[in-house]
Amino acid sequence: MDLDEIHIESERLSIRPFSADDADAAFRCITPSLTRFMSWDPPASREDFDRIWQGWLPTIADGTDFVFAIRQRRDGSFLGLVGLHRVRNTIPELGIWIREDCHKQGFGREAVGLVARWASLALGIESFAYPVAEENSPSRRIAESLGGVIVERRETAKYMSVIYRIPQQLTRDEMGKI
Repeated sequence: MDLDEIHIESERLSIRPFSADDADAAFRCITPSLTRFMSWDPPASREDFDRIWQGWLPTIADGTDFVFAIRQRRDGSFLGLVGLHRVRNTIPELGIWIREDCHKQGFGREAVGLVARWASLALGIESFAYPVAEENSPSRRIAESLGGVIVERRETAKYMSVIYRIPQQLTRDEMGKI
């Protein structure tokens, strides 16, 4: 799979595999309040973040784990990251974060839906796991809006989580083509 060819778009969003060009913008947006419902904490330094994102690049290149940068189409401004993790598992996992000043505008739901649709078509994925903190109502609404149902509950180091199963995201016409 040629990474340069992966470009997922909607009227509002442009989603591409994460690259070094996204690192500054992403790092600036990662705050303790943003990550309170995430399984990870903000990196302690830019150097720590550099080690993290540099570790993503080989897994993106080999197609086993994708981290995508989300940008607005109209001006290219950075909005957040959406992940498609453990692609070779039976049920890969979706994840999302949107920078805090852009919450409540539907970007998260749109980005997750677009990546799930792309993965359903391009990779033949039939369903997705979507773990979310039980108290994170906005993220739970994303899963539910995509047909997700709770299949499991887990306790993490930071919070209680629920795991949604989101079905393949294809239109009827697209289903006939795969």
